[in-house]
Amino acid sequence: MLEKTVIVTGANGNLGQAVVKKFSDKSYHVIGTVRHKQQSNQTNEKNAEEAELDLLQEEDCRKFVEEVIAKNNQIDVAVLTAGGFTMDDIANTTTSDIYKQYQLNFETAYNIARPVFIEMMKQNSGRIFVIGSRAGLDSKNGKGVVAYSLSKSLIFRLAELMNAEAKGKNVVVSVIVPGTIDTPPNRKSMPDADFSAWVLPSEIAEVIYFYSGDEAGSLREPVIKVYNRS
Repeated sequence: MLEKTVIVTGANGNLGQAVVKKFSDKSYHVIGTVRHKQQSNQTNEKNAEEAELDLLQEEDCRKFVEEVIAKNNQIDVAVLTAGGFTMDDIANTTTSDIYKQYQLNFETAYNIARPVFIEMMKQNSGRIFVIGSRAGLDSKNGKGVVAYSLSKSLIFRLAELMNAEAKGKNVVVSVIVPGTIDTPPNRKSMPDADFSAWVLPSEIAEVIYFYSGDEAGSLREPVIKVYNRS
């Protein structure tokens, strides 16, 4: 059986590290992208390699995907965890603020998702996972995080458009919608919260792994809410 290949963007983030570990433990060949290798805190997982890539450079992303295909024949899964967050209401949100979040949360996903999607359509197989948010899913949850909410809302539209194009093919784009993720920065910013209600990065990685497998093969166009009790 040929080794399967997965791309993970934002591989040095809390969620990215968990995804790298999960797929690596399951004997996938994992290629994790980071902006700067020297800043990466990614653990040295078996079956995993690290690639330095600026996700805002569209042409570099296209070449990266081509190189992965050339070395591995195909890409089975792509998990696009890179992104960013900011807070502010409409009165304090400028178009510049929106554009920054658009770049961090949409461009970084689209620049990889597009060439990966094209290759998966050619091979007639593959799973792409993009990271949404409650604020992007429902505008009522976007109050106070306007730029973030707007940028994340595009992630859902992207998945819908890709799934519409992929109808009849064995290619599925899923949106993962996490609740509050249990990470050191979130604990620091919300020290009085009930951490047990939050969702662990490893739990999200487990869900992504399940939905990438044959057991979930009949599912199409899923929006997957991983909230725990948060």
